[in-house]
Amino acid sequence: MAPELGRRAAEWLWYADGLPGELARTVLWPAEALMRLVVARRGQRYDRAQREGSLPAMALPALSVGNLTVGGTGKTPVAAWFAARLRERGAHPALVMRGYGDDEWRVHQVLNPAVQVLRNPDRVHGTGEAARAGADCVVLDDAFQHRRARRVADVVLVSADRFDSAVRLLPAGPYREPLAALQRATAIVVTVKAAGPEQVDRVLQAVQRTAPEVGVAVLRLVPGALCQLSSSDPHDGLAPVAGSPPATEGNRERGPVVLLSAIADPQAFETQMRGCGLDVRAHLAFGDHHTFTAADVETVLARMAQQAASAGTTPSTRVVCTLKDAVKLAPLWPRVGPALWYVSQHVAVERGAALLDQQVERVITARDTAVPPPG
Repeated sequence: MAPELGRRAAEWLWYADGLPGELARTVLWPAEALMRLVVARRGQRYDRAQREGSLPAMALPALSVGNLTVGGTGKTPVAAWFAARLRERGAHPALVMRGYGDDEWRVHQVLNPAVQVLRNPDRVHGTGEAARAGADCVVLDDAFQHRRARRVADVVLVSADRFDSAVRLLPAGPYREPLAALQRATAIVVTVKAAGPEQVDRVLQAVQRTAPEVGVAVLRLVPGALCQLSSSDPHDGLAPVAGSPPATEGNRERGPVVLLSAIADPQAFETQMRGCGLDVRAHLAFGDHHTFTAADVETVLARMAQQAASAGTTPSTRVVCTLKDAVKLAPLWPRVGPALWYVSQHVAVERGAALLDQQVERVITARDTAVPPPG
């Protein structure tokens, strides 16, 4: 309960509008100033080490997918997308990630079942493990600040949905580094879930002003097909997600739904689902990376029954969550009662396809240079 309350408090502090939120962030200004100093000095040390060539060598060519903020940019689907592109080029990538929580690595296993997923907070050691396991390159999930891990491509994500021009560092805001850190990327990717064109343009202008020499791409994270969790064997009910986005026609006729999520940006998820035509009656949002328990599931089902009783209707037959939530809820969900459906985020390139191809090509070239051809 304490971690959950802490996450909710942080969300309110970082994104609350109005005077109370501004006052709370102002009070934390000294702590934020100290964070800026620590980040700046750390960056200077790594910049010097990089110039001197004293950083440890990586066992394999690496493509890093990271961000500047705490969650909510779409790292997992984008990292999975790059791993799939590398496989299409004939590479044998592994995904190396910190393994925070019990969800992201499982999502990767669903999205790319043929790609090995290694969890290691030390990406250098994790890449060594990948090499010993037979990989010839790696995709580093959430490694932009892990600067000991040298990479040949450094892709940094910026969420159009959660972007705020008033960049505040932890603990007063969600940023780990100032916006100027984008200058060390090889590619900047603006991710879009539900943000409108004007907001996307504002973000593009901000990042291009900050890092004018770095190419920028735009990826839209589109909800994929609605998939029902298998009731016969919920442990094995998650299959690789494929297909087109759910059509809006007919979704409302299929009855009301309750959304259930434990993600960094629940509002964007809700906006997406409403945009797909789902008749959303409630959204039960837990903190990002929340570890669901059987008691949580009982609470959700009880709240659904209460809402239905107060409205004089029968309980909704559908609960819709994200794939990130489904991998944790699958073994807990009852075989009778409301059905659990899940939706995954698919990557659609709106701008900068050539730039993204260049990032993949960097890895392929480094791999071919490092590994002599057979025979």
